[in-house]
Amino acid sequence: QVQLQESGPGLVKPSQTLSLACSVSGGSIAANNYYWSWIRQPPGKGPEWIGAIFYSGDTYYSPSLKSRTSISRDTSKNQFTLHLSSVTPEDTALYYCARGFAIQIYTNWGPGTQVTVSS
Repeated sequence: QVQLQESGPGLVKPSQTLSLACSVSGGSIAANNYYWSWIRQPPGKGPEWIGAIFYSGDTYYSPSLKSRTSISRDTSKNQFTLHLSSVTPEDTALYYCARGFAIQIYTNWGPGTQVTVSS
């Protein structure tokens, strides 16, 4: 059974870079044609796909966030990481990592982590 767990700071100052890690157990992030995604849900709004890294290492980003987003991975730790630069209070959200066979179709989710952008 694959399990995902998000980790990172709960509070980030405006203009800084938000960095979150997703640790995966029960399956390799470098195997089996999976996409490993980041999704967020701002308060009072629906989920928003941020981007994904394919098992091959290829990356895909939401056009609206592409200029500020980078997703990388460390296969030795079985972990992938989100970096979102130049954050504003509008980036405040519950952030999730997830696994799926296609972008924006998910089979496994992490529990989510709250990130607040505030000075």
